[in-house]
Amino acid sequence: MPNLDHCQQPTLSKRSIGQPTRLGIIGGGQLAKMLTMEAKKLGFSVQVLDPTSDSPAGQVSDRQIVGGFFEHDKLRELATESDILTYDLEHIDTTSLRTLEAEGAIIHPAPDLLETLQDKWRQKELFAKAGLPQPAYERMDTLDTDAMRRFGFPLVQKIRRGGYDGRGVVILRDASELHRALNGPSLLERCVPLAKELAVMVARTKSGEVRTYPVAEMIFDSRSNALDILLAPARIDDQLASRARSLAKQTAEACGAVGIFGVEMFLTQDGDILVNEVAPRPHNSGHYTIEACRTSQYEQHLRAISGLPLGLTDQHTPAAMINLVGEPDAHGQPLVEGLAEALALPGVSVHLYGKREVRPFRKMGHAVAVDPDPEKALAVARTIKHIIKIQGDKTHE
Repeated sequence: MPNLDHCQQPTLSKRSIGQPTRLGIIGGGQLAKMLTMEAKKLGFSVQVLDPTSDSPAGQVSDRQIVGGFFEHDKLRELATESDILTYDLEHIDTTSLRTLEAEGAIIHPAPDLLETLQDKWRQKELFAKAGLPQPAYERMDTLDTDAMRRFGFPLVQKIRRGGYDGRGVVILRDASELHRALNGPSLLERCVPLAKELAVMVARTKSGEVRTYPVAEMIFDSRSNALDILLAPARIDDQLASRARSLAKQTAEACGAVGIFGVEMFLTQDGDILVNEVAPRPHNSGHYTIEACRTSQYEQHLRAISGLPLGLTDQHTPAAMINLVGEPDAHGQPLVEGLAEALALPGVSVHLYGKREVRPFRKMGHAVAVDPDPEKALAVARTIKHIIKIQGDKTHE
């Protein structure tokens, strides 16, 4: 389709914030769903764009535009009906977003930052320029096993663009595992000896107000490399927690971030804290904030991008979160087992995302257990992991 002349293009909204806001979300997954639910509490109208009809966010929003994240006309349609645009995933056409921004669309986080963070190499370079501590890394434009040998083992190989939830990442312990190396432009990263993997949610406004959430501890599923269990606050001392929150704040400021950001970090066995990656959106590691903090990460994101003051980030109750994923052989329409038994446990909340199809290890929901004793919360979360199973009904495929 030919480009429209500028004077023929639909006028993008420039309404001032302070009246009921029309929010446009690129992406209709679970993050967008929870963001929509918070937006409705503030009186916002919400439009989402997603290629899957009846997406999780589409089920609770005012309207869903069915379309892809690289369809310029669909992105423009969303922009014309919104006062603010945001997104719940990184893999979006930033060229279109920059065009819309130049024409007056308000987009947070900014398209230029998103484009940098989409590329893991450019993200690393941004952190390096800001002097942020991170593992040693090296760019690899094409698969080069000799370069990998020179870099040294063990190493982590990350595809530069498109990886998420453990996809596009491999850990190679020694040269015998080179057959598992990934094709395509990537980066090599030193595999540091870890004590824990940590995450801090950080909110920042356009005026530079910054607030950090408590440090969370992440435990990953070795089968999928995706987050399995999260404990907040993390089992670290106050000094380490203060260092982690300070580093997360520095990272958000280096990004010039507006919105909520998930900063993932490594705590090494030597006690160093290193930046791993940043997600410019609500994050899996911040789900617990709905039940356990004064202001959820979703409300905080809305406050940040719409010019409202940030809320308190205090955590009033320790929490543990478990991701609910499809069973290893699950396909078809989801069948949830054990929901009633899990909800009978004290302090448990379950969030099912409303995805119409289950696949092995696909995120279908999450559960949060809160308890004044963090170890009890963790024990309940682990119990839920064994109670709730998401199978697939293949007869409805």
